[in-house]
Amino acid sequence: MTIDTPPRGRAAAPAPERLSRRAKVVLFVLCAAQFMVALDFSVLNVALPVLGRDLGLGPSALQWAVTAFALPSGGFLLLFGRIADLYGRRRLFLTGLVVFGAASLLATCAWNPASFLTGRALQGLGAAMIVPTGMSLLTTTFPEGPLRDRALGISGTLMSLGFTVGMVLGGVMTDTLGWRSTMGLLAVFTLVVLPPALAPGVLSESRTPDRPRLDVPGAVTVTGGLLALIHALSTAAEHGFGGAGVRVSLVAGVVLLVAFVVVESRHDAPLVSLPMLRRRTVAFGNLGGLVTFSMMSVVVFVLTLYLQETLGLSAFMTGLVFGVQGALSVLAGSLAPKVIGRFGARRALVGSLLGQGAFVALLLGVGEESGALLATVGVSLASVFHLGAIISYGLTVTSGVPDEEQGLATGLVTTTQQVALTVGIPLLGVLATTGRDLFDGVRTVLAADAVIVLTSALLVALGLSGRARRP
Repeated sequence: MTIDTPPRGRAAAPAPERLSRRAKVVLFVLCAAQFMVALDFSVLNVALPVLGRDLGLGPSALQWAVTAFALPSGGFLLLFGRIADLYGRRRLFLTGLVVFGAASLLATCAWNPASFLTGRALQGLGAAMIVPTGMSLLTTTFPEGPLRDRALGISGTLMSLGFTVGMVLGGVMTDTLGWRSTMGLLAVFTLVVLPPALAPGVLSESRTPDRPRLDVPGAVTVTGGLLALIHALSTAAEHGFGGAGVRVSLVAGVVLLVAFVVVESRHDAPLVSLPMLRRRTVAFGNLGGLVTFSMMSVVVFVLTLYLQETLGLSAFMTGLVFGVQGALSVLAGSLAPKVIGRFGARRALVGSLLGQGAFVALLLGVGEESGALLATVGVSLASVFHLGAIISYGLTVTSGVPDEEQGLATGLVTTTQQVALTVGIPLLGVLATTGRDLFDGVRTVLAADAVIVLTSALLVALGLSGRARRP
């Protein structure tokens, strides 16, 4: 029996074809929260130089404005996903919204570097509560089938759009209202999401019926391992992999994650079910997600350098290029569920990875004196397939997973996203800035990016085929 088969002895109920009024409100709350977190990842990027001058953060310290958010948001995802399963997803989701909103207000009013970085770290902690609980509430609210496909399509579209809108809006708001407005926007956004989320009957509480004890050793080792790994890769983006601190963090991360696997194999109620990780859909679905997120973040990074440093475009014009990318992502979000419904999530995932890799390869045609149009077309079409991969990999990983384990499954999905967004630029993006010629560095990165995506598409296709061995 495949994992997509309904549990034995329980017939699958026919899924409704239309969203009810309550379902629309639930979808608004959950998607708006995901959009808000995605916006937070990019809205501050353009404002970093101005922020640094205002608060006294030097160039080498500016990376901590990003790292302070990435550490807790990526490190605590699995832990909070499991806590939500055991003690209530709605409760943790609402707690995350409150923490995120308060942290955004603190970052807005920051009076020195310490207060600002504290606000960013608390934002990351709130995001680590919001993202896995929001995804698990979505997958448990909408049954497998057209409604879940549509809901995840909208969620994936808004998440992708949030990154793009953040880049465009960050530059406009910083120039007109100052960098603090970018953090204030997130505080206001929280006030928009909270009232409907708090309304009785909108978000139903859900938890595991038989509450086992929390796997504390597993929580400590996986959280510590992820924190160490993310810290090492984030720091390497600034200082390279030769520093002693980076090497120590990498070794500590690997050791703790190995210890986590050992702990989970012996625990009677593990934080992560190792049999779940042996599912082809979970293992290879997350591989597809890791690749599509990490490699697309690299493309956006190096194209930003190319457009501004090589072609001399302004920050505003560069934002417009990525605005086209965001507009096409909205179109892709409306079409992706139909494609998935016709061909299935697994085939859609493989096809999306192939399309993303092909259009990244097309970007190798840009030149030193011209190429803005080709860059716009290439990154926009690559993003169309990228969004298809986002939606289809989430469906692939969570399909067939029992409701009581949806928090864990979506925790794995969102952990993959956060880690991918952190590791891509340190691993490849720095190649564009370490050489003497920026343009040659950009082309090298794009070539490596395309090869990685296309090779991963073939691995995912093999892994998700019926003939493949379980990993």
